[in-house]
Amino acid sequence: MAISEELSPQLSLSKVSYWHSFKGDLTGGLTAAIVALPLALAFAVASGVDPKAGLYTAIVAGIVASICGGSPVQITGPTGAMAVVLIGIVSQYGIEKVWIAGVMAGIIQIALGIAKLGQLVKFIPYPVTAGFTNGIAIIIFFGQLNNFFGLQLPRQEHFLGNLIQTISHLDLINLYSILIASIVIVTKLIWPYIYPSIPASLVGLVLATVVTVSFHFDIPTIGTIPQSLPLPHGIPHWNDLQLLRELFRPALALAALGSIESLLSAVVADGMTVSEKHNSNRELIGQGIANIIVPFFGGIPATGAIARTAVNVRSGGKTRVSGVIHGIALALIILIFAPYAAQIPLAALAGILMVTSIRMIEWEAISLLLRATYSDLAVMLLTWSVTIIFDLVLAVEIGLIAAGALFIKRMSDLSMVKIPETEVFPEGIPLELTQEIAVYRVDGPVFFGAAERFVTFLRDEPEVKYLILRLRFVPNIDTTGLVALEDIYQDLKRHDCRLMLTGLQPEVKDILNRTGLLDKIGNGNCFDTTTQAIYAIHPHLPILETEDKELSQV
Repeated sequence: MAISEELSPQLSLSKVSYWHSFKGDLTGGLTAAIVALPLALAFAVASGVDPKAGLYTAIVAGIVASICGGSPVQITGPTGAMAVVLIGIVSQYGIEKVWIAGVMAGIIQIALGIAKLGQLVKFIPYPVTAGFTNGIAIIIFFGQLNNFFGLQLPRQEHFLGNLIQTISHLDLINLYSILIASIVIVTKLIWPYIYPSIPASLVGLVLATVVTVSFHFDIPTIGTIPQSLPLPHGIPHWNDLQLLRELFRPALALAALGSIESLLSAVVADGMTVSEKHNSNRELIGQGIANIIVPFFGGIPATGAIARTAVNVRSGGKTRVSGVIHGIALALIILIFAPYAAQIPLAALAGILMVTSIRMIEWEAISLLLRATYSDLAVMLLTWSVTIIFDLVLAVEIGLIAAGALFIKRMSDLSMVKIPETEVFPEGIPLELTQEIAVYRVDGPVFFGAAERFVTFLRDEPEVKYLILRLRFVPNIDTTGLVALEDIYQDLKRHDCRLMLTGLQPEVKDILNRTGLLDKIGNGNCFDTTTQAIYAIHPHLPILETEDKELSQV
């Protein structure tokens, strides 16, 4: 009886916690599904495949990746970045070959996860990711001009070919298509200020469809979507070895992009929640399993979607259940509303994608790079240009080579050493003080390779309430180092831990000041010496006998 009484409050608390978590997952999953509906249709069209393929992808990949993946709140489905790669593959090989390439990409992703290579994405420099993200945004925007103008022209393998083709046929533009696309664009821009709880994309899609049907506009629509759930089917030509060799490079591109985007999305999700962090290797395996299964249901390769994942977290999603609910909700929407989807104008989807692409551009990254180092800006512009002119995979390769060469040129190696409490505090200082204050000495420039060491600090030192970084021997800091420093500042702030900097060199202080990071951290948290920082925390301590010059030798 005593045991029962003792366990009863715990069981009751567990039920309350489970119900609270489920309510958050239900709200997050349903909201993510509503946001995903128009985007799944739009990104399928941008990939050059039937809109239904986008819905099938969001349903199947969303459920499978949520169950098998390494991020508890990740939402998986069609994305703009994947669409940019897929449009070229679809134009060259056709949808059946895309299915084969998708399965191959999934196998590659699983192999990467088993080999525990998921951590490597953290070493991709910030200017490279910003460069190819901005390039993708440009390609998506201009790739939708045909639908914006109502032109029914054959797709070209490269978006520059589509752009030239569009310009040469401007005499055939459909004014009704421009009107419908404009309605969606305006709705996307102003609706969040009117009623932000309902996704603007969905409102614009419904409004554009109603106007098109009501006034009988003669413009291209997406066509009929079957009022049924996707059923598994076979994949032709999967045993053709010559074809498999031919599709290896496209499959490698899909696997690389899918892995990078999914892991970056998982990192973003980690930064939005203090709950369980993602397992990068399991995430690769989960995404790989999803990409192997999706083609058998008529879908296209998928990745973790940053926007939909963010919506899920902000709406209360906490566990894998939210991703499953997102997939089930989309399936129910197809069963109920599929007959109405045939009337959705392609121009409406173009409007959604155009606004989405503009928002994809890393405006903050561009501003940061303009104010930071010109070498990082050059890497971003190079990656951006190669993405637009050639292709995404080549852009990432060249960007990494350029960033690596820049890293070697700087010829510096970072080391971050925790200074022992016995060296920081003289005898007589209370033990609890030594537990809540951690002092780290950083030697060398803060480059992108050190980002992980900053971000993992709280996992290693959960009891610390004051982190003092001694930067006296840091001569400069690059853009990704700035982002890493801001990440740890935000993490510390969420955990009520104060970040303090000592011994800032003039060049480093100038970059922090120009980029606005010094204002965020606060001038009151910057000191000339570690001793001054410790006295700012506990001004009534006895005089410290250990001088900074002695600490610098540790």
